[in-house]
Amino acid sequence: MKIVHIITRLILGGAQENTLITCQRLARRGHEVTLITGPAIGPEGALFEQTKNGGYNVIVIEKLRRAIDPRYDLPSYLALKRQLRRLDPDIVHTHSAKAGILGRYAAWALKGRLPGRSAGCPHVVHTIHGLAFHPYQRRLLNGVYILIERAAGKRTDAFISVADAMTEKARAAGIGLARPWVTAYSAIEEEPYLKAPTGEQRLAFRRKYAIPEGAFVFVKIARIFDLKGHEFVIRSAKTLARAHPHVIWLFVGDGALTEQRKQEIREAGLEGRFRFTGLLPPSEIPRAIHASDALVHCSLREGLARVLPQALLCGKPVVSFDIDGAREVVGPDTGFLIEAENVQQLIYACRKLIEDPKLCLRLGRQGRELVQDTFSPETMVDAIEGVYRMLLG
Repeated sequence: MKIVHIITRLILGGAQENTLITCQRLARRGHEVTLITGPAIGPEGALFEQTKNGGYNVIVIEKLRRAIDPRYDLPSYLALKRQLRRLDPDIVHTHSAKAGILGRYAAWALKGRLPGRSAGCPHVVHTIHGLAFHPYQRRLLNGVYILIERAAGKRTDAFISVADAMTEKARAAGIGLARPWVTAYSAIEEEPYLKAPTGEQRLAFRRKYAIPEGAFVFVKIARIFDLKGHEFVIRSAKTLARAHPHVIWLFVGDGALTEQRKQEIREAGLEGRFRFTGLLPPSEIPRAIHASDALVHCSLREGLARVLPQALLCGKPVVSFDIDGAREVVGPDTGFLIEAENVQQLIYACRKLIEDPKLCLRLGRQGRELVQDTFSPETMVDAIEGVYRMLLG
């Protein structure tokens, strides 16, 4: 098959890693794959290096941006149409909100107009990694996004979700009701997570960030940005730090709110209890998790956060707010699923892990068994390729 994937930007992020794994694995299976993206603008880092030697082509449209801006959006739409007309694909597969809107409209406009193709080509597939509308946003803005997504849904042949929760929320909003939906959990290259480092490697990572050898470490991996929930971790630390002097919190990531969060930590008198790594390349994430004892995830808005199965693959228990797809991997057998924004429940869950090493080991072991096959690249790409074949008959 000739397949074109479209995503807004290749920053360090779950949707981007998912898309790169999909392109690479489809190319290995003999398909002709092209990835169209915009420039990686912003503080979140870039993944362009990972596209090299992936077996697929990459095209950058300079005006394709994440923010809504007519000065960029119309030229991007026209550029997408030109590229798709030239590439003549069987499948156009879009990712994320902005690329999903422009890409689907551009592809749908070419249906039946490509030379040598059937009336249905290109078939249009969209993956929902997360939704543009959510409870922490103004109702009017949510209404606008829902109307836009409903309209784009009529220009979509099939939907793929990274979690059942995303399908349920989208359909409840009236999106894609007449279209097929398939869940394909976001794949993880599992080997680095399954392979535990040596004791010396683990200590070396801790020494790099001045983490004492005997410390209990909670790691949080996320952009330091709105709705990512770092403030809830800091609030919980005010209580936990007093009772547990050997606990350290490790923030992996960077973003617009980094200095604000550091200021909150200083005001709480907790400077010595937090470590910031800044941006880490994807290859360093397994080391950060293996060097820690448990993962806390307090984001208020996700599809299904990749860090949850990543931590479980490392054999680490997780504490997560009960939002979106988190409950599909977090439960009594793998960690603690707690009410969003509930700091008291966060304190309770973290305390249980600090005080019971055997519980940590048991939850981590059970979590690894749960996610190992579910989040493998082959499982994800089998599901995606199945959607393509269904559309092509």
